[in-house]
Amino acid sequence: MITLDRLTKTFGTSAQSAVDGLSLTINAGEICVLIGPSGCGKTTTMRMINRMVEPDSGRIEVGGRNVTQIDAVELRRSIGYVIQQVGLFPHMTIGENVATVPKMLGWDAPRIARRVDELLALVGMEPGLYRERFPRELSGGQKQRVGVARALAADPPVMLMDEPFGAIDPITRTRLQDEFLRILRELGKTIVFVTHDIDEAIRMGSRIAILRAGKVVQYDTPERILAHPADAFVEAFVGGDRSLKRLALLTAGPCMEGGMPAAGAPHLAPATPLRDALSAMLDAGTDEAGIVDTNGSLLGRVTLQAIRQAAAVAKP
Repeated sequence: MITLDRLTKTFGTSAQSAVDGLSLTINAGEICVLIGPSGCGKTTTMRMINRMVEPDSGRIEVGGRNVTQIDAVELRRSIGYVIQQVGLFPHMTIGENVATVPKMLGWDAPRIARRVDELLALVGMEPGLYRERFPRELSGGQKQRVGVARALAADPPVMLMDEPFGAIDPITRTRLQDEFLRILRELGKTIVFVTHDIDEAIRMGSRIAILRAGKVVQYDTPERILAHPADAFVEAFVGGDRSLKRLALLTAGPCMEGGMPAAGAPHLAPATPLRDALSAMLDAGTDEAGIVDTNGSLLGRVTLQAIRQAAAVAKP
């Protein structure tokens, strides 16, 4: 879906390129997270995809088309874009904000109205309650939801997300990450996601590109980056708790065994990450947890020993 081939970008008279011969291939339906230290070129790389920044050299293809041969305005209308500051138009209602791109594309009013209501419902905002409100009447998390709805309005195959949850409190941020991860995967969008938070990268990404000084140091799945960091820089960047981070990617269901959990053991869903299962056990003062279905019926249990074994397998 997206191919970046030997991209280079230098700003002003700087001797150091912001992006230096960078190449990546992002397959359709993937969420590719760009991450690295400040100044590594992650945001510049993302902004070159929709030509908000023009590359000095190299080639960018989206859906098999060379983006430098497409009108820049047309290109940006075909790519969803979500930023940390959201950028809602304060003088427009929520419905009008979401309808921005469809109006530019010449959609008729009934089609736009249906799409606005569909998207507000999709991001968990009741259309009848929020359609006529203004951005000043929303919380930060609600504004971010509207920003994502607006980016999805014209059903673009590609979305760019630049630290979209960076300004939101940790509890709301985790909930929004989970909700939007579900939505984006269900819709099958190809996402380029910029963050400075390695935990967010692991949670959101199907593949992660770790950048340093404008170059890709490692590009792989979260599991492989945690298990097999390419060098000392990547190992230090992902942190010393790689086994715990790895447990966040594994769920309790596959580790489940038969038997009844002890009295007082927490009850968890099969999809609970093992890291959360471990935390629940520690909070409850037990070394096992019950695994239950959506009706609360017991399916089995997961033990501390099973989590230890999973962590051991995860070590490089």
